[in-house]
Amino acid sequence: MNKPAISRVVRLAAIGALSLAAVGAYAAKDSEHPGTTPGELRYKGAPIPLQESKNVVTPGAPTLTEAEFAKAKQIYFERCAGCHGVLRKGATGKALTPDLTQGKGTDYLKVFIDLGSPAGMPNWGTSGDLSADEVTLMAKYLQHEPPIPPEFGMKEMKDTWKVLIPPEKRPTKKKNKYNIENIFSVTLRDAGQIALIDGDTKKIINIIDTGYAVHISRFSTSGRYLFVIGRDARINMIDLWMKKPDNVAELKIGLEARSVETSKYKGYEDKYAIGGAYWPPQYVIMDGATLEPLKIVSTRGYTVDTQEYHPEPRVAAIVASHEHPEFIVNVKETGKVLMVNYEDIDNLKVTTIGTARFLHDGGWDSTKRYFLTAANKSDKIAVIDSHDNQLEALIDVTKIPHPGRGANLKDPKYGPVWVTSALGNENVTVIGTDPMKHKENAWKVVRTLKGQGGGSLFVKTHPQSKNLWVDAPLNPDTKISQSIAVYDVNNLDKGFEVLPIAEWAGIKGEGPKRVVQPEYNMAGDEVWFSVWNGKEQESALVVVDDKTRKLKKVIKDKRLVTPTGKFNVYNTMYDIY
Repeated sequence: MNKPAISRVVRLAAIGALSLAAVGAYAAKDSEHPGTTPGELRYKGAPIPLQESKNVVTPGAPTLTEAEFAKAKQIYFERCAGCHGVLRKGATGKALTPDLTQGKGTDYLKVFIDLGSPAGMPNWGTSGDLSADEVTLMAKYLQHEPPIPPEFGMKEMKDTWKVLIPPEKRPTKKKNKYNIENIFSVTLRDAGQIALIDGDTKKIINIIDTGYAVHISRFSTSGRYLFVIGRDARINMIDLWMKKPDNVAELKIGLEARSVETSKYKGYEDKYAIGGAYWPPQYVIMDGATLEPLKIVSTRGYTVDTQEYHPEPRVAAIVASHEHPEFIVNVKETGKVLMVNYEDIDNLKVTTIGTARFLHDGGWDSTKRYFLTAANKSDKIAVIDSHDNQLEALIDVTKIPHPGRGANLKDPKYGPVWVTSALGNENVTVIGTDPMKHKENAWKVVRTLKGQGGGSLFVKTHPQSKNLWVDAPLNPDTKISQSIAVYDVNNLDKGFEVLPIAEWAGIKGEGPKRVVQPEYNMAGDEVWFSVWNGKEQESALVVVDDKTRKLKKVIKDKRLVTPTGKFNVYNTMYDIY
């Protein structure tokens, strides 16, 4: 390689060493930051200045201009990092390091990015999410060494921390007439916002600026505060008592993240919040009234099976224990579940439970004693006894379980069960959860239902419902991704009925129109679906009458940009699913 070429690659690597989520850390005027990409400006932030960076020459990789590298880096953060990892070592998705990708070559990678796979890889090209040029760009980019983002410690966090309305200036009682427990927090993924929607009237209460692609919404034990976390690791705290609910505090806990939760144990209600980061791999305990960061704990360490060091063990799901003053923290790549006791955060006690690698999401059984969580790429469900703080069971399931929070129902034959669907195949797996009255079925797969196909993200039911809903938004077949499968809880062997949710939405024009995440209202008599279209295309929310399975309402608004996750206040507060 000649000297100008080497120089060019080094410059590109230096650009790549900027954080994948180098957004929103330091608020400043755009004019003060020449060279900030449009994608970064969209986050209303500026790049994080680096003191040190790792510059890597990547022999054998296709040549990219500086602008192409910057664009690809942004696309990777927004679309790919969640499954494949910041360092591209793989988790839910395959490893994408240059020793693997260069051998595949640009043409092979283009096909895979374009068409996706039934195992859960979205069809980024044919869906219209990426243009043909962008698909080619990403195929080239993946053959370069991944850029290494900077660390993010207490100083960096404190620099981002904002208390917009201090606790003493907030309302002392509810100032609005909304039925707060039936409000929905709806992620507007590509807009970097959430929509608060009144579940009674179906009208938008407010559109609130948040981090990019809010992953989850969680509510304080009192139900007053809503906490959301974006994939760019920005946490927003929203006061639902205000006349018009809005942000009262915000904090960035890193550069990429997925999880936030609040303390629920008696005597600690609303006292603490916790956020889990993908990069840097760490969790942060915060003041529950202001989001002030109080303690940062790294999760880097050794895998539970081969005992090899992993530099990027990301924090996936976090739930609050009902049995002890503890947060239950899933560490994805090392396969460890941490029981983090918050009684004395200065002398933090953490119980480490080994399970299986690639822990992801999960939820409670109906008693809220047992936490069932997917070790998705290991094809297992781990069961954690939150009372005794131990691994209760490790259950083999089929390819890439992806339960969301799962679904609890009473099987007419096997008693209380918990349900997960899968990214990698059509199976809907039913697991017995009652070790007292149905001991012979406990922690065993008692049924495997046939679903529409792979690419499912969420299952859902409700104690007041006789239906089990299963989506498949990442299936490359549009007939599957644009519809929903629904089963009769009392006759699961009957199979499913397919409802054409995207068709009911009445959206005109082309677009992926993925149907994602069923969510019930407080009463359990309506189920809401997102019809997730492209950023420049019309999207919608579809409300279905749960009893009749008939269309009840379509919610459309130009502000509903790429709606995905929905979280009802009551059901989320009380872990009803």
